[in-house]
Formats: sequence, C-alpha cells, structure tokens
Amino acid sequence: MRFDVLGPVRVRHGTVEVPVPGLLRQRLLALLLAHANTPVSAEWLSTALWGGEPERRGGSKLHLLVHRLRKTLGEPERLVSDAGGYWLQVEPDELDVERFETLLDLAERNFDPQRRTDMLRQALRLWRGSPYQDLDLAELAGEAQRIDERRLVAFEQLHGAELDCGRHAFIIAELSELVRENPLRERLHALLMTALYRSGRQADALAVYRRARRTVVDELGLEPGPALRELEQRILAGEHIEFEPPTARPATRPAQLPHDVPGFVGRDAALAELDRLSEKPEVPIAVVAGTAGVGKSALVTHWAHAARDRFPDGQLYVDLRGYGPDQPLTTSEVLAGFLRSLGIPGDAIPADATERAARFRTVVDQRRMLIVLDNAAAPGQVRPLLPGTPTSFVVVTSRDSLSGLTARDGAYRLVLDRMDSEEAHALLTDRLGEQVMSAETSRPLIERCARLPLALRVAAERIHQSTSRDVGELLDELTDEQRGLDALDTGDEHTSVRAVFSWSYRNLPDDAARLFRLYGFTCRHAGHRIGVFALTALLGADDVQTTRRLLDVLVRAHLLTEISYGRYEMHALLGDYAAELAELEQDQPAIVARLLGFYLHTADQAMRILQPHRDPDAGGLPRPVVMPTLSNQESAVNWLETERPNLMCAAESAAKAGMQDLVGVLFRMLHGYLADEDRYYDDARRLEALASGAVPDDC
Repeated sequence: MRFDVLGPVRVRHGTVEVPVPGLLRQRLLALLLAHANTPVSAEWLSTALWGGEPERRGGSKLHLLVHRLRKTLGEPERLVSDAGGYWLQVEPDELDVERFETLLDLAERNFDPQRRTDMLRQALRLWRGSPYQDLDLAELAGEAQRIDERRLVAFEQLHGAELDCGRHAFIIAELSELVRENPLRERLHALLMTALYRSGRQADALAVYRRARRTVVDELGLEPGPALRELEQRILAGEHIEFEPPTARPATRPAQLPHDVPGFVGRDAALAELDRLSEKPEVPIAVVAGTAGVGKSALVTHWAHAARDRFPDGQLYVDLRGYGPDQPLTTSEVLAGFLRSLGIPGDAIPADATERAARFRTVVDQRRMLIVLDNAAAPGQVRPLLPGTPTSFVVVTSRDSLSGLTARDGAYRLVLDRMDSEEAHALLTDRLGEQVMSAETSRPLIERCARLPLALRVAAERIHQSTSRDVGELLDELTDEQRGLDALDTGDEHTSVRAVFSWSYRNLPDDAARLFRLYGFTCRHAGHRIGVFALTALLGADDVQTTRRLLDVLVRAHLLTEISYGRYEMHALLGDYAAELAELEQDQPAIVARLLGFYLHTADQAMRILQPHRDPDAGGLPRPVVMPTLSNQESAVNWLETERPNLMCAAESAAKAGMQDLVGVLFRMLHGYLADEDRYYDDARRLEALASGAVPDDC
C-alpha cells in the first residue's frame, strides 16, 4: 500500500488508486499520516476535525469516522485504536514524504554531482502539488510549511548539482521560474546568476542581481546578504565561479573486500562465468555454492578484486557466519554496518530491521556497487540485504544451494566443483615448487585430499613447514585413511578440515545428520556409488520417499553428490569424516547387518530370477522392508551390473568383520555369475580368495 501527501492525499494498492470519499475522511487520513506510527489522542483529532464540539458528541462521531476509514483502506488492522487514541501503521517506503526526505538526506551526503542530481530529481518527482492540498486544516499547516521548505531546499541543491555537472544553460529556464515564484530566496537568485554568467551572459546575470536587490529592499527594507553581494562583485571582475552546495560532503565509497588470495590458481571457467553474470542487468544476484573447503570465498574474493573497477560506487563485504564457530550475524547487525559504511550517521540508522532494510535499498538505489555476502546459511539471511534495483551486483557464497533465492529472487546459481587434477597440481607446485611436488609425487596426495583446495593448501603448508621429517614420510601420513583428517588439522577452527566439515554437519536437521553418519558405513572406494534402496535399508526405514527427502537435504548442503538419479557419492575426506561419526553409533552391528542384509537379499532375488531352481539363501540376515522391484532377467542383470562394486565391498567388509559364513553365501551366490564367460574374472577370483579366508589389505 502507498500513501501520498505531497499533493492531494491519496491511497494506492499497487498502481490502483483507492478512493477516499468525503472531506472528513480525507482530513482524518491526513492527520493520521502527518503523525504516522505515532498515537494521536481522540480529543485532539475531534478538535482538529470539528472544532469546539462537546467531547461526548465529538467522540461518537470520531468513532464512526474511524470505522468508515478502516473500511475504505481495505486493511482495517492498519488503523489501530488504544487507550483513547488512534494511530495509522505505515511501513517503510509506503509514505511519499518519508521517501522524499530520505532521498534528500542521502543527496546531502553524496559528493558525486551526477548522483546527487539523480537522487534529487527522483525526490522531486514525488510531488504532485502542495502538501495536503485542499484540506485546509490549521493542524496541518505547520507540517505542510516544513515540507514545502525542504522542497525549495531540494531545488536549490538540485540546481547547484546541475551547475557542478556543467549544465548551466540547461537550468536557466527552470531557475527563472523558481525565482519568479520565490523572489525573496537569495540562493535561487545566486544560482540563476551563476548559470547565466557561465553561459556567457554576464549582463543578464548582473540584471538578475539588480532585480533581486530591488525586491529585497522594497519588501524587507534591507540590502541583499553578503553571499549575493560578493557574487555580484566576482561577476563584475570576470572571475571563475564554482557553485558547490555547502551541504554536499564527500560520498562514502566503501572498499570492504578482504585481501586477495595469494597464489590463486585455476578456476578460469568460474571466473569467466562471474564476469559474464556481472555484466547482465537481468542477473543482479549470483549464488556461488559448493561443498565445505572447495574455495567459494577465495574464488569470489579473487574475482571481486579483479572486477572492482567496474563498480565505481564501491564494494560492500560481510561474512554472515552461516557456517563456523562464531554466532551468525543478524541481518539487523549487517544492515547497520552497511549503512554506516555508506555514510549514514549512527543516530540516523533506524532501530527496526525492516526500516533498516528499506533505508539500505534507498541508499544504494541506482548506485553501481558490488555486494559480497559471504558464508550464508539460508535465504532468510540474504533477502533483507538485497538492493531494490539491478544496478548493483550481489554475490552470495554458501554451502547450501539456496534454492529459495533462485526460485523467488531470480538468483543465478554457480556450483563450484572440486579442482581438477591439473589445477590441484598447479596449486601444490605454486606452494612447494616442481622439485618437491612433481606430477608423480603429487598424484596420490591430490586424490587423498579429494582435490579440495582447503585440504591441498593445508597439506602443502605441512610439507613446507617440515624441517625434521622426510617429505615422503609426511606424505605417507597425509595419505593414510585412518590419520588423514588428523594430518589436515591446523589447530585453527577456521582452517582445520575436520572442523570445517563439522559446521556443515551441525547445520543439518537431526534426521539428515543421522543419514550422513550412517553413510560412513558404506563402501568408500573412489567411484563406488550407493543407491537409495541401500540407504533406506541402512536407516532401517520403510519409506523410500523419506530417504529421498533426506538425501535431497544432504545434496543441497553439498555433503553428497547425486551422480545419477537415485545414486550417490561422497568424496574421500567427507567419507572419512562420516566414518568417524559412524564410530559413535551405539548399534553398529545392527546397522552393518541391515546394509549387508539388503545386498544379500536383493542379490538372492536377482540370482533366483537368473537361476530359477536355486535355493534361496541370504545368510540369515534380516530382510529389508523395501527392495527394488526385479521382475525379469533384464532388471536382475541390470541390478547386478550396477551393484557389483558394492557387492564386492560387502564381501570384503564381511571378511574383515569375521563374518566368514556370509562371505561363503556371497561366493556361492555370485561366483557363477561373475565367472560366466570370464565376464568379471578378477572379481570372481577375489571373491573366491575371500571365501577361502584370504582377507585383502585394501578394502
């Protein structure tokens, strides 16, 4: 809803005007708008509307009038009554005079004359006549006079800014009309004299002074002020004249980007995409999402430093602390910091968060700024910090996909994947040199660090600092699956890989966090993917859709990757972290039995389709509540082909756990299928070795 008082009082819903019938109703609305969000006594309103009416009769008439105005507004809850008073609730940006004065305040603090001109013209376009026009209420006269005075000041500031822009000839006609309407405003006379003089019309400028002097002497019996007299003398002397409004201050141009990342390598495609998005006015928001430690903040910071010249009005930056050891920042705190950085004094910053957001949108309106919102946890942290116009470019980083921002706010999502092998090798050699970190030496370290920039930097730092140990020994420690996360501990909660993973885990809902922990019981071979039915069995659940919902949570949090529909993968370091958490589970044997039971029962079902006379045997393990539908030979073979790596891992896990009888069951069940026509000869031999008691070292 919009309320306008800079002219005839009117109410609008969107672009549709709401008629306010009757002079009394219009006057009541005007009085309430003049004191918006402030209680006004019923007695004062009655006196203003009906003069000296007896209190009882006036109160009754006021009550009826308020009732009618509520119906007219269509939002009766806005007009509140309490303890004998009334007030009208007006939200930020809804009242035109508030928008007008906010723009004036901002213009006064802006040093850029073109920006000041734009703000002032935007403010003056809100006027449609005189304030509270045609309502003729003594109680509104003082407020109307105050607003009208600010309008004249706005015109003076506007034309001063136009002179600073060099548009002296352009404003002569408009200034001449203003001088005619306000013959005692010496500042308007000075502006017109300056504009004429700069346009090469010295005689006309001096004629304006003579008319101004005559008017002031005739009307007030005084000589013009010293500023106007000095201007006349400078024109007579032919001096160069500047005309800068005295209220203008240097505009605050924030430059809040953190320091650039030293030794930044790779990411050419992502940097180019940010370049492309920043130049598209229809994409004012970009979300850079990705898993913990993948380098989102480093990428955006590096890009922002390279692109800062494209944003002449400055760069705002904040770490929202959505993930980390510190308490997340509230939007109210962030907005206060932004407003102070943009030159708004502390005592002029509204207390209410909604009003702060409205003031922030006004301050950055039409400015070309870069706004980096780092480490966001949810869309609600971001929305109040978004500008209202697309002239500024907002970049958000998050471990979450922030789907709500793309769906509702038109954000474009850029998912930052882990580094490729070449980029990872370049990062290591940049830190350590090619002699220390050759391609052959770096390959196992790169894969063990999951091509994760944070892990690679920590590993490189450990190697760089090593003075008493052989690099090869340190590499052995870093590539040890059991000690890998310990080796990537820096003692700093912001950079230790385990700690960084933990922030993502702690942000999960309880049921999704449990699924993440249980994922630690699955196969951790690179490239092995697990399906939704196996994960449902792992949970001990009876509803695949519930499992899919939890998996979607983990995928949005970038703790899991959906490689193909219904099949998931976790990178090695996250797998290590999940396995650590899995060790804390109380019912580990039952969890392992559920997972093995799923594989044995489903494999048994598949093999009985392929070998109809085969006796069922799943080793006595519990049957899962839900299983995939295998109805013919094609579906049975497809399932076996897809799950073969996991079936082999199930056999290896059973062998390591001393469940030799289950290994035997799997051997009898699958050996013929694997060995048939030498289809998977190596797997067949491996399964045979496991059944005979030869437990391999690597699982």
